[in-house]
Amino acid sequence: MVLPLCSVMGVRGLQGFVGSTCPHIRTVVNLRELAEQHQNKHPRCPPTIVVDAMCCLRYWYTPESWVCGGQWREYFTALQEFVRVFTAVGIKLIFFFDGMVEQNKREEWVKRRLKNNKEISRIFHYIRSHRQQPGRNMFFIPSGLAIFTRFALKALGQETLCSLQEADYEVASYGLQNDCLGILGEDTDYLIYDTCPYFSISELSLDTLETVMLCRDKLCETLALRRADLPLLACLLGNDIVPEGLFESFRYRCLSSYTSVKGNFNKRGNIILAVADHIAKVLHLYQGEKKLEEMLPLGPNKALFYKGLASYLLPGQESPWVFQNPEDVITLNKEYIDPKSTIPEVLVTADPESSKQEVAMYIDPESGQEIPMCAGSESKQECSIPVYHESKRASPREADLECEPEAERKHGDLTKSQPEVKRQSTMGSDPEILMVARTQHVQAESYLVYNIMTSREIECSNTLEDALDQALPSQAFIYRPVRQRVYSLLLSHITDGADSFPAVKEWFVYAGNPLQHPDFVRPLQMNMPGGTPNLKLLWLNRQEPEVQAQRLDTLLACFDLSSAREELQEVEGPFKAFCCLLIYLFVQVDTLCMEDLHAFIAQALCLQGKPTVQLMDLQLEYVDSRAVQLGSLFVRGLTTLVLVNSACGFPWNMSEFMPWNVFDGKLFHQKYLLSEKGHSVEALVEQNRTQLTRFQALKSAVCKACVKENRRITSRQAWRSHHTGRWEPESSSSHRTSSGHGRSGHRQHWRDQGSGSRSYEPDQWRRY
Repeated sequence: MVLPLCSVMGVRGLQGFVGSTCPHIRTVVNLRELAEQHQNKHPRCPPTIVVDAMCCLRYWYTPESWVCGGQWREYFTALQEFVRVFTAVGIKLIFFFDGMVEQNKREEWVKRRLKNNKEISRIFHYIRSHRQQPGRNMFFIPSGLAIFTRFALKALGQETLCSLQEADYEVASYGLQNDCLGILGEDTDYLIYDTCPYFSISELSLDTLETVMLCRDKLCETLALRRADLPLLACLLGNDIVPEGLFESFRYRCLSSYTSVKGNFNKRGNIILAVADHIAKVLHLYQGEKKLEEMLPLGPNKALFYKGLASYLLPGQESPWVFQNPEDVITLNKEYIDPKSTIPEVLVTADPESSKQEVAMYIDPESGQEIPMCAGSESKQECSIPVYHESKRASPREADLECEPEAERKHGDLTKSQPEVKRQSTMGSDPEILMVARTQHVQAESYLVYNIMTSREIECSNTLEDALDQALPSQAFIYRPVRQRVYSLLLSHITDGADSFPAVKEWFVYAGNPLQHPDFVRPLQMNMPGGTPNLKLLWLNRQEPEVQAQRLDTLLACFDLSSAREELQEVEGPFKAFCCLLIYLFVQVDTLCMEDLHAFIAQALCLQGKPTVQLMDLQLEYVDSRAVQLGSLFVRGLTTLVLVNSACGFPWNMSEFMPWNVFDGKLFHQKYLLSEKGHSVEALVEQNRTQLTRFQALKSAVCKACVKENRRITSRQAWRSHHTGRWEPESSSSHRTSSGHGRSGHRQHWRDQGSGSRSYEPDQWRRY
């Protein structure tokens, strides 16, 4: 089934122009046939498609239910089928995910998040009015979908990579330098890059492997432009770097002279044709005689414009529109770099003749085995921080290219890392630790760790949260104390004490946040004997039991739940992380009740024995808005677990708390509705005696751990409603005190944070 994508990134208006004005640019192709042709020409090179995964999330998420928190088992099965179809015809897939938001695209990111807020408000209004899920026209991807898709693909044996900058550049570069069959995505920037063919994911039929190829040469022919002119056209029309309004008056001047000759297309199409006509007939005429800024009204935006042009130049490529003389290089926020400049490869080399030096190792999060820090390097004696090599690319038509060794084809060798290397050099951080963090980031094994360590800036997109429900806080607030302790752990290697910790800039979406500025959040000291542990101890040491114990102690300290260690030790393996998250949630959010706990535990246990088809057929009596928000809140907790587990050296196996193993949105919703109506625990676990025993064990562990934190979970029947709309236990304070288990600090509660403050110091979090 072909699903429409909500928004298409890239050049303004180009997608609609290609679809309506120039349909001949779109050609139906069969990927199986293209793969066979490629294999015949290059018998030793498997046909490879590089996938812009962020563009494909909506296509991949095929489950009918999406509002309840995600149908993760169904989603995993859909991904499995996607991979199977391509593998069956011999096509190798390389998946790229965005690893950061570049500063020059922050404004666009904010616009989309604010737009999504309005869409989410409409979704909850619909749920409250109709008590059912809205139609697919209001579809909003479940929280955490991008994060967990990385781990799902890795679990399916796929090469999955996370970018060090905006992913589209790395996708285009990988496709070019590895002679890939094509790029699969939905971003008109892939028409602008001079790279391998661009295939549309929204037009893909998985049954036939037919899709639409968008041909940049036909686009050039239609517009009477050269390939090298396309970046100039993109910047004049507006893209994710150059704001659309920057050249609005210029475009209309082009249009006024152009429409006097041709007036047959729509307004947007005419603008694109008019700007292209101006490039072909005016700018080409004076090219070489005048600099581009003499022919265009760049004004004070010259640096931004040249940055936009340079962003499309892949390794080894030049632009006739950019002067390459050193004095002509434009600097913007010290990030713009001459595209022709050569950055030497940075090496961390262990002397092979020295018996005292050893190759640094790190712990693989899935296997638990030690591997060299530079995964993918064939030599343990030399580990490189990968950069792009600015060499000319030979045409594949010159010879039948042989496949490069796998280690040389890794994403690490294809990363344009100039801004990143510069960012590292200013941090004063331990390069050994940074190398580990970088490797795990690129290989999509961790989440947010590298961003925190190098840029001290992170973001989190929209969550299905009801802005009108005052009883449930935003996930941004609930998990912030955990993040603060992770900051102190990750930044401890660059400071001597908590007082000198730098603030981390958080771009988190929550009700009332206009996103005009980030929240400046200070790290929060962890309560651990001996203070914050050393990252080298957690990340680089061997798998001795005492080091593993230290990793787990650190994880629990990040959640401020060291007191729960004994209870968690009694929990069966696959549910330790699940129960840890529940304990944290119920300690932090005092509006959660026993009925909620029953629903969470019952769905996790019943999920284990249900086949995917049974989950698909599950029908809900109605949809409850509070249960919708609880589902999203729990899934965001799972992403927080990924962050903490990564930062602590992987004390727990990531697979244990992947959502397809512990959470199903529709199943949780069903258990929630039953629990709210007062159904017995036996009914919740579907009269299964074995599951009933396990249920009581998990419930006991959570409740005992909460009591240690002065949090007694009670039934909703014992509660009363306040005039504020909040549900709180009778004769209970929302400001619970410290449990007294050796803590020097106090627990931070979500109500103490306040959405209006823009800066968060540790003292602001104290409970009393």
